Amino acid sequence: MVIGKICRFGGGFRSCVLLPSTRLFTSSATMAKSKFEYVRNFETDDTCLRNCYIVVRLDGRNFHKFAEQHSFTKPNDNRALGLMARSARSVMEELEDIAIAYGQSDEFSFVFKRTSTWFKRRASKLMTHVASQFSSSYVFFWKEFFGEQPLSYPPSFDGRVVLYPSNRNLRDYLSWRQADCHINNLYNTVFWTLVQKGGLTTTQAEDRLKGTLAADKNEILFSEFDINYNNESALHKKGTTLIWEKRDETITKRMKLPNEEEKDVSVTRSRRRVEAYHCDIIGDQFWEEHPDILEDDNC
Repeated sequence: MVIGKICRFGGGFRSCVLLPSTRLFTSSATMAKSKFEYVRNFETDDTCLRNCYIVVRLDGRNFHKFAEQHSFTKPNDNRALGLMARSARSVMEELEDIAIAYGQSDEFSFVFKRTSTWFKRRASKLMTHVASQFSSSYVFFWKEFFGEQPLSYPPSFDGRVVLYPSNRNLRDYLSWRQADCHINNLYNTVFWTLVQKGGLTTTQAEDRLKGTLAADKNEILFSEFDINYNNESALHKKGTTLIWEKRDETITKRMKLPNEEEKDVSVTRSRRRVEAYHCDIIGDQFWEEHPDILEDDNC
């Protein structure tokens, strides 16, 4: 189809013709083929296996330096942990096929449903969308948690995609991450207590803890500093678990009923929201209380 158009040249007007090939906008679906299109054959098929949970795990890149640069409180900075959880919530709200997410320290794992077809289950698409949404949210919500403290440079997160075919595999993965949270937090709690309250250097504290077991670390805290590790914050010991939950919300609306004057009416509706838990997810109780997270192994 040839389209006529009046075009302006210099100080006057002339009639000109737009050929079909000069269209300014063309959708990718209707884009004309070219001799260069063969390069698409070099793309790797990274479609995730069906009927598997897709886990995208993000880790802060060189976050030890980032924490030092931004004066994070040791052993735990609640501002930083809150920002991580807020960024993870943003990811879940954007990608609603994430059934559960778990995070601790500078990492977060996002579990996509077995039945998810988001981005045609392409690993690269899932990972990059999660990483970009998380990273941009971390920067966007920084002031909400750190106030006027400036963000000296942008953080970065690396990601990986792992598939888990069964509920037991997935639960064991999440249990592994929570066990890692406990081990690291116990060590860091004792280490920084020895430094901040015991007057040791970081080298001396490290030497003191070499070869110690969990019972030894608990004993140091209790006998030398009167600290019962069991009373430490569940956020620090258990990490953060995010799941979708339905909650009833009641709002007041101004309504005009038939043959009546306007009046305020209470309306209750159910909404899905991302809720945070700082609890044990290794045992069965959490999963029994939230049976809709896992999908049937027999499907």
